[in-house]
Amino acid sequence: MSPEDQSPKTKTRSAVKVAANAVPAVKVAEGFEGLSLSIVIPAFNEEGAVRHTIEDVRREMDATGVPYEIIVIDDGSKDRTLEIARESGAIVDANQVNTGYGASLKRGIKLAQYEYVAIIDADGTYPARYLPPMLKMCGTQDMVVGDRGAAMKNVPWIRKPAKWVLNTFASFLAERRLNDLNSGLRVFRKSELVPFIPLLPQKFSFTTTITLCMSCNGKRMIYTPIEYGKRVGKSKIRPVDFLNFIILVLRMTVLFNPLRVFIPLGLILMGLGATKFVYDIWMDNLSETTIFAFLSALIIWSLGLIADMISRLHLRP
Repeated sequence: MSPEDQSPKTKTRSAVKVAANAVPAVKVAEGFEGLSLSIVIPAFNEEGAVRHTIEDVRREMDATGVPYEIIVIDDGSKDRTLEIARESGAIVDANQVNTGYGASLKRGIKLAQYEYVAIIDADGTYPARYLPPMLKMCGTQDMVVGDRGAAMKNVPWIRKPAKWVLNTFASFLAERRLNDLNSGLRVFRKSELVPFIPLLPQKFSFTTTITLCMSCNGKRMIYTPIEYGKRVGKSKIRPVDFLNFIILVLRMTVLFNPLRVFIPLGLILMGLGATKFVYDIWMDNLSETTIFAFLSALIIWSLGLIADMISRLHLRP
């Protein structure tokens, strides 16, 4: 299609994209040859930090000489976040209403033109200086995740028990230690993530799910230590998210390595049934409890096998 045939909206978006991707013709730094990066920044009511985040990313990436683009997805902000993002010269798209952190990331990943994609929050908690070294590491990996480590002391104490339970349970399912399950700073190969897009949720559990998708499907994933700063503005976590936490645990159980949960649970019930059976034989009275324990174990194992079959269908390459 010729430029004359393009609609005004298409022309405007093309002009913005060219401007956003205009990187000075400088020599590519050593170790970055052949690499390029799309940086996706989801933003919701982040007028106090979004400009600084974009400038921080641009400064760090300009120093590498690597071709890159900055994509900001506004998630129905009620403040000046969208306006400020547009003024910054980044590629900007917006959800019509507040759809969720995961929905914004999925929209940004679909817009990304490069094979390597980075995600970073707009609230100032993740320093952009980690993007270049993480991109370099991703040359031999499918995903590199920023490990906040001891910096997680900034997390409110009321959320720490839930985070510990979630991390421990996820590591159990993945059969490997997952240092930081829901870090919002990571670099990955777009081609490796796209098959899992339909499985990724719309809300905050996006990063948790993507970590399990990669680790449970044999992808190469490593952690790298990062500093984690204090956010600008208010946290978007609400009390109702505890219900979402319970739903997430159930979804993780069924979708990722379900036999790791269902088989031990069935064995526990079978063991209780066997113990009660020996007692009943001693008392010469077979009780309903024994039969119920045996049947419950068989039902749980059957559900586990069905869940495992569904999981393999969804997570197959």
